[in-house]
Order: sequence, then structure tokens, then C-alpha cells
Amino acid sequence: MIPLPLTRIAELAGGVLHGADPGHDLVIDGPVVTDSRECGPGGLYVARVGEHADGHDFAPDAAARGAIAALASRPVDALPCVVVDDVQPAFGQVARGVLEAAPGVRVIGITGSSGKTSTKDLLAVVLASAGETVAPVGSFNGEIGVPLTVCRITPSTRFLVVEMGARGVGHIEYLTRIAPPQVGIVLNVGTAHLGEFGSRENIARAKSELPRAVPPTGLAILNADDPLVAAMAHGLAARVCLVGTCEQAQVRAEDVVLDEAGRAAYTLVAQGGRAPVRLALVGAHHVANSLAVAAAALELGLGLEAVSTALGAARPVSRWRMEVTHRADGVVVVNDAYNANPESMRAALDALAAMATTGRRWAVVGEMLELGGSGAAAHAEIGRYAAELGIDRVVAVGAGARVVGAAEWVRDTDAAFNLLRVELAPGDIVLFKSSRDSGLRWLGDRVAERAATPGGADAGEVGS
Repeated sequence: MIPLPLTRIAELAGGVLHGADPGHDLVIDGPVVTDSRECGPGGLYVARVGEHADGHDFAPDAAARGAIAALASRPVDALPCVVVDDVQPAFGQVARGVLEAAPGVRVIGITGSSGKTSTKDLLAVVLASAGETVAPVGSFNGEIGVPLTVCRITPSTRFLVVEMGARGVGHIEYLTRIAPPQVGIVLNVGTAHLGEFGSRENIARAKSELPRAVPPTGLAILNADDPLVAAMAHGLAARVCLVGTCEQAQVRAEDVVLDEAGRAAYTLVAQGGRAPVRLALVGAHHVANSLAVAAAALELGLGLEAVSTALGAARPVSRWRMEVTHRADGVVVVNDAYNANPESMRAALDALAAMATTGRRWAVVGEMLELGGSGAAAHAEIGRYAAELGIDRVVAVGAGARVVGAAEWVRDTDAAFNLLRVELAPGDIVLFKSSRDSGLRWLGDRVAERAATPGGADAGEVGS
């Protein structure tokens, strides 16, 4: 946290101080959190009223763990507090003030229908080789997650990576007012949350809010291989860098190959030079993600060789994104069930098909949520696509996945676990893929014989 007096936080939030000593202005220099269990010395507790709990009730716990003040919508006795009408926008205003107190921090915003979290993880690793970098925990990408990320910067932070999701037009524009980007990355426009947006064109309109927020001195990084993303270049104030595998891309991947584990290697072509890249991440879709990372890192001062080396050194960070576990009995578990839409489902199936095995390839799939009227057709197509790839067994889990074509259906995750416990054999590879709320990530953990990570690993907002 950039240290700020509580009176300044009240000014930023447009709130009223309650319970503070007028003769002693507290300075917030510890963690800023919304979960009282994560409070620490000198911190600020943001008391939110959620669907299942009222954060104000946990103010005593926050104080016991070291918090010295709260941002709240009503006074709390346990802590001095800044009282505001609505905590969410007030918190965003506080975060903007924190960022303005650190003018040397370079902000990189990332959006896309899929791949945001994997890309921000990869970018954070690459930029950390050049300076202190702050990036979101898990998928913190919304109206609360972005301020939480911003408030983690310190006086020595050089780079701030911000993941920006949306459930409607205007959401990303709001997030860019909290964290104005000098570099904006748009990965793709897919059909995630199509039921909420209504059309891919509306999704593209929402995504375009990020590059439109980049100033003339900044850089918009756009996927040249996605026509809806490439079209966002028209009329931007910022400079534009196209990335991809096509000839129009200024940062380009050539000679892409996959090894037996499904990991990509390619030649990175940029700034008149060439460098070999060998990714440790499973799936050809990470090529596009890594090109966006390369373009951002080059813009922020890293050299081509340094970018190539850092990309190759990066390992998976966030859980349930193409997370590979090798069991002692020879079964390989690929848990990619944090989120799913038709595009990311196909990418995961492609990765499964590319992985060498002496046994069978299994795809255990759950429902892809928020697809609107296209949901049934999209699920049916996934089954057909798996068959085209030659996936040996496709198991659809849960009522919402019953329409998956060419699949063996089971009622729930317990039934799926019992099936796999009996039938998985050494040499088999089993992929788990579903939307977050379909619960297959937990099934993947059970089959991998791996305990779930406690705390914030599963935290965050999931937006398109």
C-alpha cells in the first residue's frame, strides 16, 4: 500500500470520518482487504454488504488482526471508519487516489473473452524480471477486484498489471477510470457471457473500451488473428501493435510446433529481430497470449532476448488453468475447469489431442454457463468437436451438460468420480473443463488426489 492518511482516504471516498481521533491522523500503510481474515497491521478493512454476509459484522475481527480503520456504509464501533453511501464506487475512488500517489507506476490493462488470467500471470512473471510488479490474485477483475489490486502497490512498484472483465457495456470503461492504462491488451472476442451481452458485436464493443482508454503516448496491443479485435485499431488515439501469426502482425510467431506434452515453441519476430521461445505452458492457445505479453514487455523497455528468456522461464501461477498433475499410477490429470466458453473449450480439447499418451484421452466436461439461447447448440458442438479430434472418452457431467453431443452422461460429480476411479488406467490423460460454477475443478482435484488451495486461490470475479 502507498501510505495515505485516513483524512485523505475520506477525501478521496467522499466520506465522513467516524470514531477517529481529531488530534491524530491515522496513516494507512498496511494491506487493504475486503476479507477480515486477510487484515494485517496498519491496514484498511473495506466492509462490503454481500449476498450472504455483511462485512460490517466482521469489523471486530479485522481490528483484532491489525486493521486500524474501515471503509464502510455505516459506522462500526470496532474501528475508526470512513462512512460513505456506497462502498463500491468509494473504494474505486480511493484506489485511483492510491495510484495517483505513485506516478511512476506503469499500468497495463488486459481484457478478452478468454485467457485474461493466464496472460496476466505470464506478463507479471516477465515484467518481474525487470522490476517490482503487482498483478491480480486469481481472477480479481471487476469493480472490487481492480481496486484491491491497485491498493497493493508500494513506493517501489514499477509495473501494475490489471485484469479487466465485464458483464456489460460500460464496465471496462469504469475500470479504466480506476486504473488508467498506458498499455492496453485485447486478447480475443468470443462468446463468453453471450446471454448477458446479446451478441459478439456487443462483447467487442465492451472490450474496445480498454484500447479507447489508452492515451496517445500509450500502446494498444490487439490480436491480429481475431477480426473483431483487429478492427478496434480504427480511430484509436493510442499507437497500435498487432500481434499474431499473420503477416500483418508486428509481433509475430513463426514456425509454431508442439512437443509431446502439448507445449508450444516458436520463433518470436519483433522489432526487426528474431528469438526462439519455448513455453512451459500446455496448449497452443498460449502462443497468442505470450505474443501479447511480448509486445507489452518490449514496449516497457525489455529487450527481445530478455523477453524470450522470461517467457520460457514462466510456469503456471493461478490454479485450474491447464494445471497438469502426474499421478503416481501413470494417469495424467489436466484441470482446466476454472471457467469455460466454446472457444476456451475447443482450445482445451486441442491441447488434450496434442498431448502424447500410451493410453486413452478422456474429456470430462461440464456446463458452459451464460451462453443464452445458443447454449444447447454450443454444447452439442463441443461433443462433435471432441469426436473429430479422436478423443477416446467424453463424459458430460450434470444436467446442464446433458446436451453435449457424443458424450456419456452422468448425473453429478460424485457419479463422475466413481466412473473415473474404476475406469482410468495408467497412461490415460483426463481433461476437466467447465464453467466455474459447474464445479468440475473440485472433481479434477479429487481425481488428481490433490487438496484444493485454501484462501484466495479461488477468489475473484469472473467476467467476459
